[in-house]
Amino acid sequence: MNKKSKIHFEVSERKILLRIFDVVFVLLALFFVGKILYLEYLLEASTSKFEDSTRELSSMLLLGLYINVIGTIFEMYNLQVASNQYKVLKSSILTASGTVLLYLLTPVFSPTLPTTRFQILIFYFTVFFAILFWRIFYVKFLASNRFAQNVILICDREQVEELIVGLENSDPHYKIVVFVESEKDSDTSFDYHFVQSIKTTDLVSFVNVNNIFEIVVAVQNAADIKIELYQQLLQLLENGTTIREYSQVYEDKNLRIPVQHIDRDFYKFFPFNRSNNNKVYLLNAKILDIVFSIIGILIGIFLLPFILFGNAIGNNGKLFYTQERVGKNGAVFRIFKFRTMVNNAEKEGAVFSTPNDYRITPFGKFMRKTRIDEIPQFINILKGDMAIIGPRPERPFFVKEIAAIMPFYETRHVIKPGLTGWAQVNYSYGESVEDSLIKLQYDLYYIKHRSIFLDINITIKTISTVLFYRGQ
Repeated sequence: MNKKSKIHFEVSERKILLRIFDVVFVLLALFFVGKILYLEYLLEASTSKFEDSTRELSSMLLLGLYINVIGTIFEMYNLQVASNQYKVLKSSILTASGTVLLYLLTPVFSPTLPTTRFQILIFYFTVFFAILFWRIFYVKFLASNRFAQNVILICDREQVEELIVGLENSDPHYKIVVFVESEKDSDTSFDYHFVQSIKTTDLVSFVNVNNIFEIVVAVQNAADIKIELYQQLLQLLENGTTIREYSQVYEDKNLRIPVQHIDRDFYKFFPFNRSNNNKVYLLNAKILDIVFSIIGILIGIFLLPFILFGNAIGNNGKLFYTQERVGKNGAVFRIFKFRTMVNNAEKEGAVFSTPNDYRITPFGKFMRKTRIDEIPQFINILKGDMAIIGPRPERPFFVKEIAAIMPFYETRHVIKPGLTGWAQVNYSYGESVEDSLIKLQYDLYYIKHRSIFLDINITIKTISTVLFYRGQ
């Protein structure tokens, strides 16, 4: 039996470690710098004296909360970013700046503002360098070694490239080191780029000699697995080797459901989340929809003079436009938006919008990037056609077209469409049927795992999308 010499961490566990140690390193740095320089503000932010614990404990918790929330907005817990030292520098600056600014602006809960600018300056640089040094340590000594996971993939030869890319792109430390062909009548040597092929008869010995994290089986029909391979897998399973099915691993790594690798017996794999029928969750979601919609409409009223001016100069046409979209249970409704395209933009028929679409006006492009064009949809939310969070509503023409070639597409209509959603914060604007497939995977993941925590995650990521100007 292969003895694993390394302690491995899953994606979620690595993100938790990053969140915990971001806070720990900042608090320790503030404490020691405060002690050395005799700066009371830094000590109050990093310690809790039990004789007056309420105020100072809340200060510590608030600082930790701000680091985690601001860090999420600026992608500190995206493992692709966390493993790149150049991206880490950028996100550390933004996170430290946002955290310190927000902390200083909430003196009711945080320590009383210092009387000198020197303490504020030291406070900022201490937070920044604490985060930066810990993250560089993570990149140099942890990410490249401790979290490396060597994996064996079992699949058909024709699937190798697609399946490897689907897993490795989501996790920089998840490495397919070899693959084994699953076809009954094939046992010839074949290498894909840097990934070698091994024969079925060598599988057990390879696992015993090498430090293999797990075996991933990407075979939809068990009858297609040759007897010799099945016996080898059974032996490895009895020896304690982890063996998982590809769609399960893909979902865990990518946070989306690989519908292209699942047969039509989909509902056995895709149990609907209890939150979809949980009255408490739905009531809370409804209340938040109303509250955020009212706030959104008030923001829209505040921005209206600017939008009217920009529309008159840059768009030269009507301010609003409506369009049919498909909602919950396939019901069609009319969505409200600020117009961003030239007049008669679809005189040649409905087509997907593209990144450099000539039909989008300069001011319309700005509104799309900042998501200002979607403010009128808060009216749709108040009417009950939409929710704040859910799959984006698509036009009936495209729904019919995509559903004809893509299984499960209309499954996304089991809940209300949303102003923002899991697909919107994880993937760029869809401009083709292929893009719609990827966004469908995210939509189905949201429906399957829908919860208040996922909703909060989407809300924070939406703020990140707006701040980084990633609208379409």
